[in-house]
Amino acid sequence: MARNAALLALMGVLIFGGAPVRADGRPHPVREVVGGVLAPPGKFPWVVRLSMGCGGALTAPRVVLTAGHCVDGTGENDTIKVTAGVVDLTSKDALTATSVRVIRARGFRDETRGDDWAVIRLDHPLDLPTLPLARGPADRGRFVVMGWGQTREDSLRQERRLHYAKVPTVPDENCAVAYRKAGVQLVTDESICAGRRGTDTCQGDSGGPMVGRDAAGGWVQVGIVSWGLGCARAGYPGVYTQISAFRSAIRAATRKLG
Repeated sequence: MARNAALLALMGVLIFGGAPVRADGRPHPVREVVGGVLAPPGKFPWVVRLSMGCGGALTAPRVVLTAGHCVDGTGENDTIKVTAGVVDLTSKDALTATSVRVIRARGFRDETRGDDWAVIRLDHPLDLPTLPLARGPADRGRFVVMGWGQTREDSLRQERRLHYAKVPTVPDENCAVAYRKAGVQLVTDESICAGRRGTDTCQGDSGGPMVGRDAAGGWVQVGIVSWGLGCARAGYPGVYTQISAFRSAIRAATRKLG
């Protein structure tokens, strides 16, 4: 995931799921899957890699859902390169596309203060499955997270192959208490906290999907990798944007772009 610059100022050790720098060149938190395993080809056909060092998911053939902190803002944008359809980013079978426009949540200010989502319109549709958004407030249980980020907090590189892991959710009240000690107020009605010591997202995973199964057994997106303190640290779970809090707005933005 990506970690927030505000946390960096407070703690001096912030690590997030996106790349070490924002698209605009400013430092920002990052995150990747710690304690995970390699994803087999085709397991998560809708997950994509973005050139600024974030992840995302196809919500429509020409639209990617990612974290708000991974992009500069709303407007025309032809700078984001998308790699899709493979688990190995160097594969000759990779599908590629380029952004043309971005819509970021109006209320976004930084990762820790909520509204951390954005959608990206691509220059052409990708012939891949799309990932539906969860209909209900699926914020309890075990979910799957994935990304090409670092597999250790102290790693000096992100991965070329997709990793994934199952993470248990952590009650909002417990998560809020932990981060309050670090000087950060958790936006509980917009967040899902998940992870445990040794299993978490990390640098390079920001914007990627947290997924679960619907009643029919299909994958649905319940969260977006957003922020956290370190990677897989005891007492500091990862924080994910809760899809159910923004489903209507995300769907409206997707229709507008798609």
